[in-house]
Amino acid sequence: MGKNLIQQRRGRRRGRYRVPSHKFRGRIKYDNKRNMKGIVEEIIHDPGRTSPIAKIRLDSNKKMLVLATEGIEIGHEIKFTDDKGNYEIGNVLSIGTIPEGFPIYNIEITPGDGGKLVRAGGSGATVVSHDLKRTVIKLPSGQFKTLDSSCRATVGIPAGGGRKDKPFLKAGKKFIAYKRKGKQYPVVRGVAMCAVSHPHGGGGHQHVGQQSSIARGASPGRKVGNIAPKRTGRK
Repeated sequence: MGKNLIQQRRGRRRGRYRVPSHKFRGRIKYDNKRNMKGIVEEIIHDPGRTSPIAKIRLDSNKKMLVLATEGIEIGHEIKFTDDKGNYEIGNVLSIGTIPEGFPIYNIEITPGDGGKLVRAGGSGATVVSHDLKRTVIKLPSGQFKTLDSSCRATVGIPAGGGRKDKPFLKAGKKFIAYKRKGKQYPVVRGVAMCAVSHPHGGGGHQHVGQQSSIARGASPGRKVGNIAPKRTGRK
C-alpha cells in the first residue's frame, strides 16, 4: 500500500506549504491616479520578496509602497505621469510613451491592474516597438509580449539583482530562504525513493521505468512527471 505523495500533501491547508503572509510588508500596486509625484522616504527590506521596497510620500501626503529601482536613494523624486521626457529611473509611465530600448519592470498586463510582470530583483524587460495602441516588450525569458500601450511600468530595473552572486554555503541557510517564501526544501527526486513512496521509485537503478507523461485527470497518487504535456523531448 502506498502513501500520500508530497504534491498531495501540499494541497492540504497546513502551515508548512502556505506562504507566510505576515512577512510581506504590504501590497505593491500602482495607484489609479496617473498625474502625481512623491518622495522616497525609506527603503525597506522585505523578507517575502527578492527586491527591497521603497516607501513613498505623495504630494497628497498619502503613503504607498513600490519596488525599489536600482540606483534610487532616500529623497529621490518619483513621478507618476504620461508626459514625454520623464524617463528618469523610478518614474512610472504608460509603456506607449517609453522609447524603444528602455529597461522597464513591474508591468501591467491590463491597464489598471497595478503591475504583474517582471517584479523579481535584478530582472528587467525591454521596450521593443510601438504600433498604434499596442506595444511589444521583451521579457527576461527572451519571450516577446504584446500589450496595450496604456499599461504602466516603472523605468529601470528592480534592486536586489546581486542576491544570487553569493552562494548559500550551508543547507540551513537555503532552508530558511525557501521557508520565507513558503517553498519546500529539500525536494527529493522521485527516482531516488522506494517504490512504495513514489510512482518513479524502485528498480535496480534510478530511472523512471515508465512513460513520464500523465493525463490531466489522473488520480492524485499517479499525477507526477509531465502533467498533460503538449509535447516532450528536445526541440
